[in-house]
Amino acid sequence: MSTTALGTERPSAVTPRHLARATATRQRRSAHVKLWAGAVCTALVVVPVALANLLPLPGANAQDLSRRRLPPLSEGHLLGTDQLGRDLLSRILHGGQVSLSVGVLAVLVSGLIGIAAGAAAGFFGGWVDAVVSRFLEAQLALPLLMMLLLVVALFGPSVPVITCVIAVAQWPEVARLTRSLVLVEREKPYVAAARVLGLRAWQVLLRHVIPNVVRPASLVVLLLLAQAVLLESALSFLGAGPQRPFATWGRIISDGQAYITTSWWLVTLPGLVIALLVVGVNLLGDGLRDRTRRRKGAGA
Repeated sequence: MSTTALGTERPSAVTPRHLARATATRQRRSAHVKLWAGAVCTALVVVPVALANLLPLPGANAQDLSRRRLPPLSEGHLLGTDQLGRDLLSRILHGGQVSLSVGVLAVLVSGLIGIAAGAAAGFFGGWVDAVVSRFLEAQLALPLLMMLLLVVALFGPSVPVITCVIAVAQWPEVARLTRSLVLVEREKPYVAAARVLGLRAWQVLLRHVIPNVVRPASLVVLLLLAQAVLLESALSFLGAGPQRPFATWGRIISDGQAYITTSWWLVTLPGLVIALLVVGVNLLGDGLRDRTRRRKGAGA
């Protein structure tokens, strides 16, 4: 008589070791590691920058020519001083407030524009889709940095102008993803049911379709934050960023590049802060995207 006839269960051939080596388990662990690593790297930059005004630091623009180019771990200056005797840590944290403010505002504006344009193009199709697609193709064909420099040269390097310029430069990425997501959503039964109930097209789009595509689209917006910070730093490095007295990360690196052979910390430390933020945001976005995909696969 078999073990099943006696009421006992057969031992499973799948052992915990097999489960630990399964692809789904490895993907879950990878997403978990990315989330934690990204959150830690991002917090190491964002939290001190957000608390810069509360920390006991010298003024970002306070000069002391007798203490020029002090190395890191000098007395009273954790990261040293620059060529004018200004505290480098204070300048990095206060400069990060400007760079992060520009980046966050830019991705919020680009996210709103991209979601609105992409959703309209994907849902209504026809001439709306044609117009949005032509705008996307035209902008993607332009050299990004050259276009930013041209617009800043025409309208001036102020914080609102740079924010709007970066937002306009980034909306195609969000619009393309949103359009593809809406093309899938509009063919689902709930959209047809909403139309049968008498809802107008724009009501179906706003009430039902857009809420279902906001989450995956917002992940792209999060990833664009790293690109926005890099663009702002590049503009500031080239002299087209927010003008003085704003101490942005790109300007700090630009001011210190003449001393890179004798005072390496003037360029290296701000660059490491930018790299840490970019890596952290990308890991955080990748981890959230992997978790979202896994949940969709489990739900399917």
